[in-house]
Amino acid sequence: MTATEPSTADTLRRDFASAWGRMGSAWGVAPSTAAVQGYLLVLGGPHTESEMSRALGLSHRATRVALAECEAWGIIERAPGLRRSGQRGPAGTAWVAVLDHWEWFGRVISARKAREGDPVVGLLEQYRAQAAAVRGDPETRALADRLGSLLEFVGRFDHALAAFARADTDALRRLFDVLDRLDDTALDRLFAALPHIPAADLAAAATTLAGLSPRGLGNLVSLAARPGVGRVVRVIAGGGSSR
Repeated sequence: MTATEPSTADTLRRDFASAWGRMGSAWGVAPSTAAVQGYLLVLGGPHTESEMSRALGLSHRATRVALAECEAWGIIERAPGLRRSGQRGPAGTAWVAVLDHWEWFGRVISARKAREGDPVVGLLEQYRAQAAAVRGDPETRALADRLGSLLEFVGRFDHALAAFARADTDALRRLFDVLDRLDDTALDRLFAALPHIPAADLAAAATTLAGLSPRGLGNLVSLAARPGVGRVVRVIAGGGSSR
């Protein structure tokens, strides 16, 4: 290996960044933006604009635009201090990826909501109101109803997305940790049961749980996790025997 050749590890990093960039198109993100994030994710340390440009084969302008877009998404940050990219030349700003995956996941959700969810809700509200304002036209009334149905769906999804965007990183990590610990059978049974429980009852139960202190909720969960209690609950619910 000569001094001008990248190491095996850096070759893999560059190949990964290129593949990550191609996937970015499917996410509605510019390939260069996704490639910059992908490279910094697996680099694990700071890199300047010049270093990124050389590593990824991007023009300086494309690299600047990609770095600015990554920063706007909240998936990279400016490293403290300045970094010299070579033995010569002035030191410049260096960038690092947000390496806590749950942190950048939450930031992407928040950015997606602001860029996509909120404008869609506003657009649907505008055209539904215009259609609803027309009187005596069955076709326009039907259009207003369809827009209203779509608005209800998008609004509910946006409301749930907002909860994820507001959630603490540790809360997101814990939620997905719990889901990961449940096998497919348990998850499928939970989802299969949901349509049979009135939404109002589920909401009331969730509201009650939300009103408990973290300690109180933890005590309740610990109690429910005990095998003996679980058997009693199943008997009360009509789902099995206590023996």
